[in-house]
Amino acid sequence: MAITLIIVDDQPSIRHAVKECLSFEHEVTVVGEASDGAEALALARDLRPDVVLTDIKMANMDGFGVAEGVRRALPGTRVVILSVYDTAANRERARKAGAAFISKHEPAEALLAAIIGESSLEKA
Repeated sequence: MAITLIIVDDQPSIRHAVKECLSFEHEVTVVGEASDGAEALALARDLRPDVVLTDIKMANMDGFGVAEGVRRALPGTRVVILSVYDTAANRERARKAGAAFISKHEPAEALLAAIIGESSLEKA
């Protein structure tokens, strides 16, 4: 059975690129897209995905807020934060929010591993 995923990023081109990257993976099915944090939480509550993949910097709620909200509302849903802002502080904030963190500079294989949970990036 495929892992269901919501992609959250304020840039449509990033959402499209991630969706295209994952389109060849039979293990992952993108079930929704959101452009900001508030929209992401509402969509996650409606669709109950296995994973929410979110950017950090967005309107209405950042990725850390999304991770915390998903953890409270949907404890069985994992969150992966995908960001260009790869700092120790952001990795620690992601961990504290209950999310895995991966840099947008990582190869597609690392992103897929984080999504399917076969990585040391999995939330603690």
